[in-house]
Amino acid sequence: MGQAILVMLTVAFVAFMIFQYVGDPVTNLLGQDATPEQRIQLRKDLGLDEPFPVQFARFIGNAVQGEFGLSLRQGRKVSTLIAERLPATMELAMTAGVLALIVGIPLGVYAALKRGSFLSQALMTFSLLGVSLPSFLFGILLILIFAVTFKILPSFGRGDVVAIGSWTTGYLTVDGWKHLVLPAITLSLANMALVLRLVRSEMLEVLRTDYIKFARARGLNNRAVHFGHALKNTLVPVLTIMGLQLGQLIAFAIITETVFQWPGMGLLFIQAVQFADIPVMAAYLLLVSGIFVSINLLVDMLYLVVDPRLHVDGKAGAH
Repeated sequence: MGQAILVMLTVAFVAFMIFQYVGDPVTNLLGQDATPEQRIQLRKDLGLDEPFPVQFARFIGNAVQGEFGLSLRQGRKVSTLIAERLPATMELAMTAGVLALIVGIPLGVYAALKRGSFLSQALMTFSLLGVSLPSFLFGILLILIFAVTFKILPSFGRGDVVAIGSWTTGYLTVDGWKHLVLPAITLSLANMALVLRLVRSEMLEVLRTDYIKFARARGLNNRAVHFGHALKNTLVPVLTIMGLQLGQLIAFAIITETVFQWPGMGLLFIQAVQFADIPVMAAYLLLVSGIFVSINLLVDMLYLVVDPRLHVDGKAGAH
C-alpha cells in the first residue's frame, strides 16, 4: 500500500509538470489576441499565480475528486469525457485479457505435456510471431480478411450499446459483439502468445520438482498430477504477468483503438496529443497509472489464494 501511494504521488507530480511546462493554458484558452489584463485575470482564476506547492496540493485534491479541468479541444469537463470513453476501453481490455487466458493457458499446458509433437512446435512458432509482430499489423490483416474480403464482421466503431446507468456496454447486443470480435482478438494476440510461452515454461519447471515425483509415487494419475498439482503452482507467475498485462492492455489499447476507430480512452488520448490538450493527457496518465497500481496490488493479494505456502512463510517470519 505504501509503494502504491508513493507511485501514484510520483505519477501525479509528472502529470502536474506536464500542466506546468507543456504549453501555456492561458494562450490555449484565450488565443494570441488576448490583452495582458485578460491573461493576468485568467491566470489568477486558474490559480497559476500561486506558489508551486499550493498549486500541486490543489492539483492532487482535484485529481482525488476526479476533476481535471476543461478540455482545451472540446471545451467540456475532462472527467465527463473520460467517463464517456472508459466503458469502451475497459470492455475491450477485459475481453482481450479473458481471451488471452482461456486460450493461452490450455495451449501452454498442451505444449508442455506434448512438447515433442508437431502441434506443440507449431504453437511455439505461433507464440513467437505473436510476441514479435506489432498488433496493428494483425489488426489490418484481420480487417482485410473478415471485413473487406468476406464482409462478415465490421471494421470500425463500437456498434449498438446498452446504457446501464452511466455505464454503456456492447455485451448485451449482437451488433456490439460483432464490433468487439476483431479489436479484442488483435489486442489479445500478443498476451495470448506470452501466456502460452510462460505456462509452458513454468509447467515444465514444476513437473521436475520433488513434490510432483512424490505425487506420482503416491499413485496419483496423470490428470490429478498435471491439473491438481502442477497447473495450480504454474498459475502464480501467470497471475503476476497477467496483472501487469491487464494494465498494459488498458494503457496500450491506443494502437488497437486507432486502427479500429474504437471510441475509447486511447483514441481520446491520441486526439489530445494531436491538439496538445494537456488536461486530457494528464487525466489519462493518472487514470491508467491508478488502474496499473490497483491491479498489481490485487495480484499481490491473490498470491495468498493461489499459493497457500505464502501463509506458512508469513507465519514463520512473524514467529
